[in-house]
Amino acid sequence: MKLEFHHINFVADDVDRLHDFYTQVLGLDDIPIQSFPRPDATSSSGYDGKIRFATDGKMQMHLATKDLTVAFKNGEVINPIERGHIAFRTDDITAFMALLDSKGIPYSDYGTAFAKEWHQVFFHDPEGNVIEVHQSVG
Repeated sequence: MKLEFHHINFVADDVDRLHDFYTQVLGLDDIPIQSFPRPDATSSSGYDGKIRFATDGKMQMHLATKDLTVAFKNGEVINPIERGHIAFRTDDITAFMALLDSKGIPYSDYGTAFAKEWHQVFFHDPEGNVIEVHQSVG
């Protein structure tokens, strides 16, 4: 099982303003929203907030509208867009979840509720920071 840094997620009330800062002031490149197909949100699944993306060519930034209700709506405990998170990509999400289980680390398994092409799990580090690990699917 391999892990690699993938992105950092910041949340904001004004996603466009934040995106403009990272692209126009810091010079990051925009990543078109079409690069990230999302399932339709329902009253009990997903997330329909605004998201913008930027990159330096290696790491990505995912900038999302803060939503304090996402965990409740999805029947999960951890809310990845309350304060933001860091994310890693794995080549074996099943083995990674087994590792978390073996270490007694609780996690929220969102599956593909947020991204059609990623299976995502979220958990806390010892200081309460939210971490995402995902695997490309399909």
